[in-house]
Amino acid sequence: MQLHRDDVVDGALAILDQYGLADLTMRRLAGTLSVQPGALYWHFPNKQALLGAVADRILAPMDRPVVATDWSGALTELAHRLRDCLLTYRDGAELVSSTYASRLTTNKGRERFSSAVIRAGMPRDQAELAAYTLLYYVLGHTVDEQSRMQMDSAGALADPAGEPADATDPTARFDFGLQLFTAGIRHRLGADAH
Repeated sequence: MQLHRDDVVDGALAILDQYGLADLTMRRLAGTLSVQPGALYWHFPNKQALLGAVADRILAPMDRPVVATDWSGALTELAHRLRDCLLTYRDGAELVSSTYASRLTTNKGRERFSSAVIRAGMPRDQAELAAYTLLYYVLGHTVDEQSRMQMDSAGALADPAGEPADATDPTARFDFGLQLFTAGIRHRLGADAH
């Protein structure tokens, strides 16, 4: 059976979901795919390039059309979609965060954030900064959320009475941050108009 690039990405996603990012090694992936490790390098020159392709696969739903018609609705929809993409896979936020930092992902999610803010009337240079701010808010929040989920499942977050240490709904926390973000853009646009 011939190994294809998509097979390698599928195998990497399966390992990521089952074992986590720390255990996603080229050797383990090769074993899972029943090939020699060298066969993987035919499709990806190094592990970082593979992680970029895995991140692109995780982020593929970001390319779907936006339903919201106003800029704040579009930002909120895209931010929730990004969070959902990251939460779909174990350590998805950590993996995507590292590929954004190293510029290995080709996904245009950040550019879509920027376009929504430009539609609101913000100059391009400020919209780019706003897009980075929102991107890193979503990544940071979701990395924390996934870490808490893993610690909770291991019993590390329970207090002595057996109750979870933080009962706040992560989606409510996320929405609160998004509301602050969009309110900040509205305020900035209003201040610039005066």
